[in-house]
Amino acid sequence: MKLFLVGARSPTGKALTDILRKRRIPFLAPAEKHFTPDNASNIAAMIGEYEPTQLINLADFISGNHSALKRAQLMEERCRAINAQLPAVLAETCGSLEVPLLHLSSSYVFSGDKKLAYGEHDEPEPIGIYGKCSLEGEQRVREMSEHVVLRPGWLFGPHKRGLIKSWIRSIKRHQGEIDVWRRRLSPTSTEDLAAAILAVCQQVDCEANVWGTYHYCGLKPSWEKDVAMLTLECAAAHDEDIYSLLDRVVLTEKPARAPETFNSTLSGKKLFDTFGIKAKNWEEQLKKTVQSLYDSTKQAAA
Repeated sequence: MKLFLVGARSPTGKALTDILRKRRIPFLAPAEKHFTPDNASNIAAMIGEYEPTQLINLADFISGNHSALKRAQLMEERCRAINAQLPAVLAETCGSLEVPLLHLSSSYVFSGDKKLAYGEHDEPEPIGIYGKCSLEGEQRVREMSEHVVLRPGWLFGPHKRGLIKSWIRSIKRHQGEIDVWRRRLSPTSTEDLAAAILAVCQQVDCEANVWGTYHYCGLKPSWEKDVAMLTLECAAAHDEDIYSLLDRVVLTEKPARAPETFNSTLSGKKLFDTFGIKAKNWEEQLKKTVQSLYDSTKQAAA
């Protein structure tokens, strides 16, 4: 197996490259500056020269910061370039070179109106620019035969802690009061997602006929307020200020407004049935992520 990575500096990309290095799996991860839609000929040349057995596209407009979901409404051209036009270029190139493509998409291709978890059979109906561009990217990838589109749940991890840090700052600044969205999530560790991506690639490498669209997420869905509360409880083990505020935490739920969605929970049954990849307990990973935040703060202060 020889992998070509696009978007390797994303949170999931960093987790994946860590795994690949530990397992000594060969890969190439060129800098993101090379992957603009108007650079199609050079992209094709890079891929052709490396001759990968698979390409993994992890490039995403909001990969590093969830606040970019709202910014996408004002930066449609940039969002479309990354989430729609780039996947189209990669799909065309991989199709001509006969290189299987794994493309990471998003749960925001759905409207969020459904009461139950979304399955792969549900019809996408995005309500924001980011979701619309993500769906367009999916559609272009599905035009090639050998592809896997993977939609993850709400992501967090050692390299994706923006909302986690926001909750921690807020409880201190407002003496226990925090605003959260009233929404249901499928929390998913970027490290678990990276492991799932590699497991998919290994079966593709064995020439399994597994092409199609799949969902991957943590073991059980949750309300954002419950994820926030667990985050604060984890932080209290490392932070005396938060520990002293735990008994007076007030979580106020704000109605989810577009482009945010009320329900982004996913069902990963198809992925399990096809690949045998099980959903994992995200709560333990959340504890590790919070600890990594405090560990990095201590290292910076040393």
